[in-house]
Amino acid sequence: MEEEICYSTVVFKNADTAPKEKKEDPTIYSEVKPKVTAATVPTFSSEADGEAAACSHFCVLAVCLGILCVLLVAGISAIIYISVVMNKQKVNLSELKAQNQQLNTERSILQRETEELSRVTDNFSWTLGVILKFDTFPVSEYCPNKKCQPCRKDWILFQEKCYLFYDKKSPWKTWQESREYCQKTAADLVVVDSLAEQKFISTQIKYYYDKFHGYWIGLYENKDKNWVWLDGRNDTLRFWMLEQLGTPGPCALMIPRSSDTANWDPAESIMQNKFICESDVLIRSN
Repeated sequence: MEEEICYSTVVFKNADTAPKEKKEDPTIYSEVKPKVTAATVPTFSSEADGEAAACSHFCVLAVCLGILCVLLVAGISAIIYISVVMNKQKVNLSELKAQNQQLNTERSILQRETEELSRVTDNFSWTLGVILKFDTFPVSEYCPNKKCQPCRKDWILFQEKCYLFYDKKSPWKTWQESREYCQKTAADLVVVDSLAEQKFISTQIKYYYDKFHGYWIGLYENKDKNWVWLDGRNDTLRFWMLEQLGTPGPCALMIPRSSDTANWDPAESIMQNKFICESDVLIRSN
C-alpha cells in the first residue's frame, strides 16, 4: 500500500524588516506523514503461516525425493552397465583362455614335429657320413634283402658301435697289419671308452693257440712312454694284467680267459694275433 505524503506551507512575517530591502521570502517545507493506522497494515493469522511453512517443507521434500530418484536410477543404470561389461569381459577372458590353450597345444605339437624332423635330419646326415667313408659302399653287407641294418654281416652291435672279431685261421696279423685291415673296411682297431664296453669285448673274445695270444686293440705306447688310444686320448682305464705274459712291447693285446678288468698285456707289435675292429653304426636307433 502506497503512503500518501501531504506538504503544507507556513509563512512568517517580520515587522522589523526595512521596507526598502526586499528579501526573498523564506519558505519552509515540512513533511507531514499520515498516521498509519492498524487498519492499513496487513496481518496474517498463525494458520496461514503454518500452511505456508508446510507448503515450503513439502516442496523441499519433493525436490529431495526427485534427486534421490535420479540418483537411484543412475546407480541402477551404472550397476547394470558394470554387470554387462564384467560379463562381457568374463566371456572374452574365457575365449582368450581357450584360444591360448589351443595355441599351446598346437605349439607343443609343432615343437615335437620339429624335434622329430631335426632327429631324422641328424640321423640322415649321420648315415650319409658313414657311407662317404667307403670308396665303394658294401650295400649287400649292410642291406641284405634290401633292408638296411645298423651293422654289416658278421659284425656285432653294442651301444651304437659295430664290432668285428677277426676269427680266421693262421696266419694272423701284426698290430699294424691288423689296423690296415680295419681301415680298409672304413673302421679301425677298437678304442675302449668304458668299463661296460670292456666287459662286452671280454665276453666275445675266445681262447686260441696258447695263453700268449690274444686280440690286438687300438692302444699303443708313444715316444713319451704314455699309453695312448688311436683317437689321441691318453688311457685312464688301465685294465692291465697283474702278471706279464711275455716280452713287453709297445702295443696292447687283450687276452682271453682273464679277468674282465685285468686282461691287457703289452706285446711286441710284430707278433701275429687276431684283432678287433670298431666302426660307427650305419643307422642310429635314437
